[in-house]
Amino acid sequence: MPVRTLALCLDAPMQSWGVRSRGNIRDTGREPSKSGVVGLLGAALGVEREDTGRIADLAGLRMGVRVDREGILERDYHTVQNVPTTTGGGHRTAVSHRYYLADALFLVVLESEDATLLGRIAEGLRKPVWPLFFGRRAFVPARALVGAGQPGEPRSGLGLSDRPLESVLAGHPWLEDRAEVRDVQLKRSEGERDPLRTVVDCRPADPAAEIRPDVPLSFERANRRFATRTVRTGHVSLTDELIRAEEIPCT
Repeated sequence: MPVRTLALCLDAPMQSWGVRSRGNIRDTGREPSKSGVVGLLGAALGVEREDTGRIADLAGLRMGVRVDREGILERDYHTVQNVPTTTGGGHRTAVSHRYYLADALFLVVLESEDATLLGRIAEGLRKPVWPLFFGRRAFVPARALVGAGQPGEPRSGLGLSDRPLESVLAGHPWLEDRAEVRDVQLKRSEGERDPLRTVVDCRPADPAAEIRPDVPLSFERANRRFATRTVRTGHVSLTDELIRAEEIPCT
């Protein structure tokens, strides 16, 4: 069966995509995790934490990420008072270290043979059932995830397409919306520009495969479970066409 893809823009002043968070240290990956994106899609569609069937459908989508702006890794501190001690003989103040990305910008592309599911996701992201955020409730989107194609709007994900995932990653307009940054890049030759990093789901037998433990099986608070996937890291060139491309109405 032919595949379809859905291209999304993930832009926010702060984003957090934790994978190995334990205890008082909350990490973040350098790009969106599969579990984080599935949680985002679940919020858009109103999927309950206990609905493992629908979570599995979303986790089964093939995912690719293009890093259109590498974020800055930051850390903040949270304190909680009156935390019971392990001995039960008193209370203490707990300090946690929470990492996040500042000023990051991502193109996320989802691929599936199920065009109906991708269509429901696209509509849900335009009219979400529950609020959307990127890892923490305070980290809300700075622009639409899927563009409406209106003149003058910031660039966003172009939505549904019949093109395969790798083709969308290589040809989707650069999501950078600061004109001065685009102008600087256009003054450079293509060989002088830093390429855009990509992270794409791949087969375990791929020689470049890396393991990521971020495929959600259950989001239940008392029974969070995850499986692994394999990804391949690569790059696409930042061409004049990607920089100059105009916003195209999405379907």
